[in-house]
Amino acid sequence: MRKTFSKFWVASKQPRKQRKYRYNAPSHIRHSMLSAHLQKGLRKELGRRSMVLKKGDEVEIRRGEFSGRRGAVSAVDMKRLKILIEGIKRKKVSGQDIQVPIDPSNVVIVKVNLEDKKRKKIISRKTPETKQ
Repeated sequence: MRKTFSKFWVASKQPRKQRKYRYNAPSHIRHSMLSAHLQKGLRKELGRRSMVLKKGDEVEIRRGEFSGRRGAVSAVDMKRLKILIEGIKRKKVSGQDIQVPIDPSNVVIVKVNLEDKKRKKIISRKTPETKQ
């Protein structure tokens, strides 16, 4: 099996090939794998269904052990395709607190961080007001 990433890869039913696609994907494609759905109010406001997660976004966890908890994204792990959320911690056997990595598909964006100029530009070109 080829180890390099193929941009022509379409789909496969085999989980090993799906995992391989995710592991070998270049950073510009991995970036889009870190997106999450927007809350219903934000969808109407921004005119889109989902956005790529960034540090500072406020999210609500919908699935898993920490479901129902809210917090700001403290870090985005591009290598493992996970996010770290402030206040979501677990104790190690040694007693040290560590942040728990959460999959982006298990969260909903509640508040968007608009400090980034590029992000503002992307949102402004997608909003319903500009589509006249």
